[in-house]
Amino acid sequence: MLFDPPNLLVLDEPTNHLDLDTKEMLIKALSQYEGTMLFVSHDRHFLAELSNRVLELTPEGAFQYGGGYTEYVARTGHEAPGLRS
Repeated sequence: MLFDPPNLLVLDEPTNHLDLDTKEMLIKALSQYEGTMLFVSHDRHFLAELSNRVLELTPEGAFQYGGGYTEYVARTGHEAPGLRS
């Protein structure tokens, strides 16, 4: 792997159990990654900072949205419950 680094990272809830400083360090490190990342996260800040495409999986099928999480929410109005009171 040192001679041929991976160009795909698959991350499942990568910010779970991290404190705020460590989470920011992870976001900074991943923002410099030049490959492709596929991640699942409930962390809206993480999603907003790193996503540039959203794949929504529904019973009707899979839907792809260009732009990051913030653009996805603006376009669809779908946002995790509990963010707004």
